[in-house]
Amino acid sequence: MRNTRTLTRRAALGAVSVTAALALAACGGSGDSGSSGDAGSNSSASASAGTGSTAGAHNAQDVTFAQGMIPHHRQALEMAALAADRASSAQVKDLASRVEKAQDPEIRTMSGWLTAWGEDVPAASGGAAESMPGMDHSAGSGMPGMMDGSDMDMLKKASGADFDTMFLTMMIEHHKGAVDMATTEKSKGTYQPATAMSDAIVTAQTAEITEMNKLLGKG
Repeated sequence: MRNTRTLTRRAALGAVSVTAALALAACGGSGDSGSSGDAGSNSSASASAGTGSTAGAHNAQDVTFAQGMIPHHRQALEMAALAADRASSAQVKDLASRVEKAQDPEIRTMSGWLTAWGEDVPAASGGAAESMPGMDHSAGSGMPGMMDGSDMDMLKKASGADFDTMFLTMMIEHHKGAVDMATTEKSKGTYQPATAMSDAIVTAQTAEITEMNKLLGKG
């Protein structure tokens, strides 16, 4: 199943590359900062979520959310860091910068929650897909939207317009996975700062998915 998904993604990357190049060129240097406010609100929510001792008790879902979203965010940061010297589009570089500014503070906040709860903070990894704590992934599947080692290797080797297309295509899938995880937290979590962060993630990353689809010529 994993090989099929990877092959399908690689075929899709080739199919959209020309359209994406045209769409990015059409955007020129104007930049699309439409979701920058969303990314900012995401960071603000994470900062405020880390404060306030009267936010209420947490449950197992809150722990699962934090332990899963931390490595998920870390991989997004790894992908975003590559854009600085590999992307050719100013819009892609701007988006990557906003991803870093929004998600790095959230990692610190969620790590603080887990420490306060006496739970394990996921160790940093090399960016390959990690299993969600407490979930059965015996078939080898990872968290929603996570890239595997071969995906990350492809992205690291790409540059210019090819990188732009690959980055946007992969980050859309990555964001969709984060939205799924955050939606589950919103419905099943009990810790108010965690559900507030999940709501901010859904809002910001849904807006960025729309932005990225436009850059690929799909919107």
